[in-house]
Formats: sequence, structure tokens, C-alpha cells
Amino acid sequence: MNLLARREHSLGELRQKLRRRFDDEEIVESQLQKLVAENLQSDERYAESFARLRALRGYGPNRVRQELREKALSDIAIARAFEAAQFDWFALAEAAFLKKFGEPGKVDLKEKARRARFMQYRGFAVDHYQHLIDI
Repeated sequence: MNLLARREHSLGELRQKLRRRFDDEEIVESQLQKLVAENLQSDERYAESFARLRALRGYGPNRVRQELREKALSDIAIARAFEAAQFDWFALAEAAFLKKFGEPGKVDLKEKARRARFMQYRGFAVDHYQHLIDI
């Protein structure tokens, strides 16, 4: 409960943290299942809040999806989080691009490649940012 009082955690994160503290895996699993049954821990709720936080910080769907997988979340929980949040990835990509590079303008090929790499690193698909680079 102390871990969940600070912030949401995925079931995998809680399991990992509790295994470091306690040796008896059977007790850890029973307590985790109790938390899930009482809806004090929810992977869907965690996935939605994490996805919203990362998207608002300028990360794209590919990066957010990968980070959620690293947190041991199922593809179903990830898909539900993206459905519930209904992000406008084009607007988020434009905001991230403008924050980093300012107004789009004519640049040489090397600079276009650098900008494209940045947007790919952030997890945006080519469709989300191509119109900003091809000006």
C-alpha cells in the first residue's frame, strides 16, 4: 500500500519491488492479487496515466507503447489506454517539433535528417511529422 500511495504502479513493477524486500513469493503474490481484487492496483489505470504523461511531455505513440511494454504491461492494457486517451498524435508531434526546432523553414538535407532522427527517437511515425520537414 505504501508504494501505491505515492503513485500508480504496474503489477510487474510492484512484483519486482516487493520481491526485493520479501523472500516469500507466495505471500507477495497473494497480497498483489488482493490489491487487484480491491481495485487498488490497476494496470489499465496505470497505463492510461503513464501514456498521458509521456504524450504530454512530447513523446510519440511508438515510444510510449515501447515504454509501457518495458513496464510489463499487456498489449490489451496498452491498447485500452490509447483508446481511452484519444491522443491527437499530429498535434503532439507538431508541438514537440516546434519546441525543439522553432518554426519550420527551408533547411539543408543534413538538417532534415537530424530533425527526422529526433522525431523518430521521440517515437513519432513519419506521417506525424513529415509535413513539418518537407517545407
